[in-house]
Amino acid sequence: MLNQRSSGDPVLRVAVIVIAVTLGFGALKLAADIFAPMVLGIVAAVILSPVTEVFERWGLPTGLASAIVLVLGISGLAILIVLIEPVVWRVIEELPSIKWELRAIIEEFRTLVRGLDAVNREVEEALGTEAESGGEGEGGPNPMPTVSGTLYLAPVVVAQVLIFGGTLFFFLLTRKGIYQWSARWIGDSSDTAIILNRFTTAERLVARYFLTISIVNAVLGTVLGTALALIGLPGPIIWGVSAALLNFILYAGPMVVVAGLLLAGVIAFEGLMILAPAAIFLTINMIEAQFVTPAMVGKHVAVNPLLVFVSLVIGLWIWGPIGGVVAIPVLVIVLVMLDIFDVDNDVDEKTVETLS
Repeated sequence: MLNQRSSGDPVLRVAVIVIAVTLGFGALKLAADIFAPMVLGIVAAVILSPVTEVFERWGLPTGLASAIVLVLGISGLAILIVLIEPVVWRVIEELPSIKWELRAIIEEFRTLVRGLDAVNREVEEALGTEAESGGEGEGGPNPMPTVSGTLYLAPVVVAQVLIFGGTLFFFLLTRKGIYQWSARWIGDSSDTAIILNRFTTAERLVARYFLTISIVNAVLGTVLGTALALIGLPGPIIWGVSAALLNFILYAGPMVVVAGLLLAGVIAFEGLMILAPAAIFLTINMIEAQFVTPAMVGKHVAVNPLLVFVSLVIGLWIWGPIGGVVAIPVLVIVLVMLDIFDVDNDVDEKTVETLS
């Protein structure tokens, strides 16, 4: 009797759901080294599933098609790492220059308030402590990574790459069976066809979304690099590649690019030209976000901005940059499965037969 009352109490149900969700997020964060590459592999498999379908239509076995896609996916990831590496080393090399430029800016602001005696004393007391600590820090730790630190991180990185690759391959190999089992487990026999169709719809929308965003980001990076080259900013190609890659992380990525371009402007230019690189990127990014992306993605996959923001915050909090990348695809999959989008969810008999 007590169990029946407890199961029917809405307050207890909500409490159980809150506890379960909290424990779930805690487990995902604590086991980030395992779950982050695993979810990234699943998302990558969903994105690359149309490529696998093409190979299968050409008559290739599912295992061979999945292996080819795995090789292509790992190769693409390796190319991205090679493209990002110069950016990282360039930032490390420029850290001393950035420090001195920021110190010069602080000194300029200090000269503006020297005429105010009372304020000047407070500023000198505050900045005097900072200056002393900054002077002591000049002989501090080298920002360059050490050999021991690199060797310590190497096994973790290799393990995550193996988890990512294994998840990508086996999900591509068995995704039809996974969809079929999930459809039978989620609903009854009358709902199986509808749920299977939603899985295929989620695949199609996520793949289309990622392909569209990739094209948009590539164009954004090209336009930004060209504009920065025209104004004479050093390393325009690096900035274009960085902007294209970071733009996959909504909100947070563009903010990082703006901060970087502000520092680059401080180093390379003087006067109002300091703001030119960041202003150029903000203009291009605004045009992309307000006009280009909505027109290319389509209104039928529009997501509430609050949901996007919350999912990004949670993804970044749990898994860092990987969480920021997978947050939107995971959100799109969840919304498709909940039948939120205004898409054609009519049962496709041919698709159901293929998955069955």
